[in-house]
Amino acid sequence: MQTKSLTLSAAGCLLTGLVGFAYNGPLSAEDDTKEKSQAALAEVLRQGGVTVDFESDAIAIPTRLIVTHDLLEYVLVGPNGSGHESLLTTEVLGSMMHAGLTAVGVGQGKNAAYVEVDPQPTEEELRAGAKRYSMTYPSGDGIFPYLAWREGEEVYFVRVEDVINNAVSGRTMDRHRWVYIGSRFAKLREDSPEVFMADAEQNLINLAFFTEGNTLCTASLPECEIQTIWSANPWVLPPPGEPVRLILSHERLSSLPPGLATDLPEPNRDLGEARR
Repeated sequence: MQTKSLTLSAAGCLLTGLVGFAYNGPLSAEDDTKEKSQAALAEVLRQGGVTVDFESDAIAIPTRLIVTHDLLEYVLVGPNGSGHESLLTTEVLGSMMHAGLTAVGVGQGKNAAYVEVDPQPTEEELRAGAKRYSMTYPSGDGIFPYLAWREGEEVYFVRVEDVINNAVSGRTMDRHRWVYIGSRFAKLREDSPEVFMADAEQNLINLAFFTEGNTLCTASLPECEIQTIWSANPWVLPPPGEPVRLILSHERLSSLPPGLATDLPEPNRDLGEARR
């Protein structure tokens, strides 16, 4: 799995050379180059599991629920990611998601970071609870995440925050723009070539802050500095193992975009008790 992912990572990142033109390319009454470029890019991404909707500036990927009755540190991981602490898993590569989000105009923001306090606290202040470092929170452009699925004639379309509980506030997670940090290239070993870390580690969207910057997207609320307060709301969600569609939009959506509403997955709620 890892070899395949690292090979396809390079192919996925090469797509970004086409993305800028597909999103910003010239368009006139006599020239439909932009639409053709977008259609060609959308087809390549579709083959990689990413559905792009340029009308709503959103992408969608197939996912399955994993953890709905335990603590969470991630919203989305790949098959080799930290599945024991993630709400969702997907077979789609991070590099393909990166190309899709770039195609709909999502820019790169800044990840959380620790900053050394200046001046440093005295020994007495440290004993009283002062810290040597403060945290700057994620900032910049990003996405709004949604889940969609169908149950009979009913279509479910919910914000991801609405299915995540905050143990400190006693409410669901506050809705907010999740910052797109875009992962990074790094070496797994000193003597190896650089790889796209979202494909290598397969941790794609994090709830709790991780300053390494290897994921694609991060939550950006101050309380995400605490890793042990997040859990799913099983009363809203289908059972673990069942499919749902994850939609990542550059702007807030008031309804499910028509371009992403076809062939919604239909999870089986009757499997819930057997899988708990």
